Amino acid sequence: MPRYDVFSQPRLVSIVWVENMTGHLKLATYFCIASIGCCSAAAAQQQAVGAPPEASNMKLVGTNDLQARSAYQPTIHHQGNRWIAYIGHHGGTDDIPAPVNPQTGKPEPNGTSIVDVTDPAQPKYLRHIPGQEGKYESGGAQMVRVCDGKDLPKGDRNAVYMLRTFGGEAHEIWNVADAANPVLITRIGGLKDTHKSWWECDTGIAFLVSGAPDWRTRRMTQVYDLGDPAHPVKIRDFGLPGQEPGSTGAVPTELHGPISTGPSGNRVYFGYGTNKGGFLQIVDREKLLNGPKEPTPDNLRLPEISRMPMSAMNGAHTTFPMKDMPIAEFSPDKDGKSRDIVMIVDEAILNECAEARQMVWFADVTVENRPMMISSFTVPEASGAFCQRGGRFGSHSSNESMAPVFYKKMAFIAFFNAGVRALDIRDPYHPTEVGYFIPSITAMTDKRCVTIDGKDRCRVAIQTNNVETDERGYIYIVDRANTGLHILELTGPARAVAGLP
Repeated sequence: MPRYDVFSQPRLVSIVWVENMTGHLKLATYFCIASIGCCSAAAAQQQAVGAPPEASNMKLVGTNDLQARSAYQPTIHHQGNRWIAYIGHHGGTDDIPAPVNPQTGKPEPNGTSIVDVTDPAQPKYLRHIPGQEGKYESGGAQMVRVCDGKDLPKGDRNAVYMLRTFGGEAHEIWNVADAANPVLITRIGGLKDTHKSWWECDTGIAFLVSGAPDWRTRRMTQVYDLGDPAHPVKIRDFGLPGQEPGSTGAVPTELHGPISTGPSGNRVYFGYGTNKGGFLQIVDREKLLNGPKEPTPDNLRLPEISRMPMSAMNGAHTTFPMKDMPIAEFSPDKDGKSRDIVMIVDEAILNECAEARQMVWFADVTVENRPMMISSFTVPEASGAFCQRGGRFGSHSSNESMAPVFYKKMAFIAFFNAGVRALDIRDPYHPTEVGYFIPSITAMTDKRCVTIDGKDRCRVAIQTNNVETDERGYIYIVDRANTGLHILELTGPARAVAGLP
């Protein structure tokens, strides 16, 4: 929804009887806050199995349960005449550390799901590649990127390469040309952590979020040339002064992930932090790749153009660049008719609002050495009683596809128990919600607990974790609480924002 003062806007108050998780009836009062195109109908504080999804201007096209594995990054790849979704997973849970793969009949540590989404109404699960043994953040294979061999400088033209993490210990490259029968090509191991990497398919340059054993931080950047995936070439290690080997004093905030604009844009946008102490770092790509490599404080500072600190209460999970955006309001002005914008998304990490609100922010970086925040977005908590639903409430990630269908027009934000939110960002000074979709929970949806007076109180709620889009205009959301993949499309006025028929 757009930003509201919920105490000054007209409110519709409804009183209804709803069934709670123990099967008893209780009285629930909720508020529906009116907005253009979006009136939330969130009635119950907790979701119930069998209840319909909550939606506005978005509808469900197809689903897949992903073998009830906690999901992180979806990457959608147009592969020949097919569309394939590659989905990274967190580690298992205390209750089910290694879910059974129905295709093999055996328990497997969470890894990577490969799903044919050519027909989005009938997704077909092709293969699960096991990841590192471990639970939650300590296992699995969270991150995945995909490049065609024909696009890479020295790739096999018949290959399709998938770059994934292997828990916290390694990065791997697989040939997934036969998506149902992937083959391991390369492994870059010996790490203490991994996370949200970026791979340029046209150059082969990869910015790998890693934990180099001798660095003082859990996550920094290892830059590799993966133009020939069978023969990785390390270019350098990169991080913040104070993180490098041999440094002393306080250790700066760890990296979350980068996004590069490639040689043409010559910028890499790094996001640091998760839910606190974050900042955006703008880096000159050419200086990063070709400058002095030894990780001294001066060499680490050399590629940096600027930093923009966030509040101490917010981090930077995703830093998504949108350069040269035309701003209709500024069209009569002599200067500044278009602006360079970076969308910054925080990550909520604590259940039931036990932290500061994590949100979406828009920064104007047109003058790169003076970036400034210009707007923000959050889902009004009262529109769905989200702090009482269970699990996390707040932002986590955005779609990262730069395909023309949505780029610089719409953004899709994963908001945990508030589902996915569709934003009109054509005027980034005034982002406006034009749709949302909160999936139904299922019998496989995992509980989320908080400790109250020394005892666990657990609730079951959707936890929309990550989102991606494809060139056809479909939206893919995956769930952290084991509810699987949901494929969506826009309806009503939201389609017009994207210019869809």
